[in-house]
Amino acid sequence: MKLSIIIPIYLVEGTLDRCIESVVGQDYGSIEIILVDDGSPDSCPQKCDEWAQRDARINVIHKANGGLSDARNAALDIATGDYVTFIDSDDYIAPGTLRENMRVLADHPELDFIEYPILVHAGSEKAYLFKPQPQVYTDMNRYWLQGEAFRHTYACNKIFRRALFSGLRFPLVPAFEDAHMLPMILDRCTSIATSSCGTYYYTWNPDGITVSANGTKTQALLDAYRAVLPRFKGSDCPEAEDFYLQALNIQMEAAAKGMPLSLPPFGRPLRIARRHSLKTNAKIFILNLLGLRALCRIYRLRVKSEK
Repeated sequence: MKLSIIIPIYLVEGTLDRCIESVVGQDYGSIEIILVDDGSPDSCPQKCDEWAQRDARINVIHKANGGLSDARNAALDIATGDYVTFIDSDDYIAPGTLRENMRVLADHPELDFIEYPILVHAGSEKAYLFKPQPQVYTDMNRYWLQGEAFRHTYACNKIFRRALFSGLRFPLVPAFEDAHMLPMILDRCTSIATSSCGTYYYTWNPDGITVSANGTKTQALLDAYRAVLPRFKGSDCPEAEDFYLQALNIQMEAAAKGMPLSLPPFGRPLRIARRHSLKTNAKIFILNLLGLRALCRIYRLRVKSEK
């Protein structure tokens, strides 16, 4: 089975070689590597061409800058693999990652994609490993809630059947395109798996979107959550409340950055529970008693006082 590996590239001359080396060194033979130079103004275009000369499996696209989604979409237009995966050019993968997970897909051709471990904020004190246990999901809502997929919507630590992208491309949103894309992909899936094999190293970037997102970008993440919320409105399961609470946190951050309130009500009062922290239960209490606007106002005042 052939795997297409898509690597968008922009202003990463210091990490590009490490990324590509981790891919060309994989011991899975049937791959094509698509490097997308997204109009990078540094030495990256030249580096891409040099790598293509050294390894026949590498194809290079040079294009005007259009952002991450546009770069991925350009590569999807020419990809020929049975499966496709995405690697950001400031990140890298551990040896054996592709072989182990492609073996699972070969043994289980019914799977639409597989998700494998990711070390988030690699290289910093904030680093933490998300390592799912091997499991198969045939209910995508169960994967989203009980598997807490909404907390790790990354496209990068997953290997997808390429047919999932037929007529589907990453949206051209200000940020957090993965959070928008994963629910759309799940709508096309019937069976997916999580794996404990391999590791994706998602490196820490103090200037990255998740760290320095402005109001517009934070709103883009909230919009992705809002698109999914109607599926679970008023649900009685605790996991649905957890998903709503995550969306609530994003709404509070967006409001603190000057964005308007747009989070719809859950459909019933949220429940104070022992499984929540004292801080979360306080948030639920204020929300139920005073409403979203008052909660966001209190949070905004707290943020200002801490500056």
